[in-house]
Amino acid sequence: MTQTTHYLALGDSYTIGESVPEHERWPNQLADRLRGRGYELDVAILARTGWTTGELTDAMRAASLAGGYALVSLLIGVNNQYRGLSLDAYRVEFSSLLEQSLHLADGRRKRVLVLSIPDWGVTPFAAGRDRVRLSLQIDAFNAVNREISHQAGVRYVDVTPASRLASSDWSLLASDQLHPSGRMYSHWADLVLPEALAALNGI
Repeated sequence: MTQTTHYLALGDSYTIGESVPEHERWPNQLADRLRGRGYELDVAILARTGWTTGELTDAMRAASLAGGYALVSLLIGVNNQYRGLSLDAYRVEFSSLLEQSLHLADGRRKRVLVLSIPDWGVTPFAAGRDRVRLSLQIDAFNAVNREISHQAGVRYVDVTPASRLASSDWSLLASDQLHPSGRMYSHWADLVLPEALAALNGI
């Protein structure tokens, strides 16, 4: 009998797939790709549109999650940037969330996947804003989560360049003209897949 692999995806609107059907969310598309390679896998998502690092922390505490996940992904921080919250607070809260993610993966560092924050500044939603300033702010938040991830020895997948392709291709955006479409999420799943396979194969 094949053992079921449990995958937990933590995050915000980008993980819950705001404005796209469930099967088009990137964690679900990743799970489909892994099943196609012979893994018996289920995916659980703890994410909500608008969540900051602090709100995800509260939600994880309320959910009383147990360990034992073969994969844990973490993508969080865009709402910290959007609300003008400080990088210092993000550093502290992201570090804590990553520590909790490691605990949920039973301390197996290579089973934790961190994704960079996408750049919503290239979308029509950002019209009339200083797009260059937004991109620089997102880069600054990503510099923090990248540094912390590398120090922790977890896997890091940079989806930000892919998100910026939406500046010239609106088919990569959902109908709200802010969040990614299923096509964009497919690209992200392709980027994450090699890391997920390496994690599950103990590499």
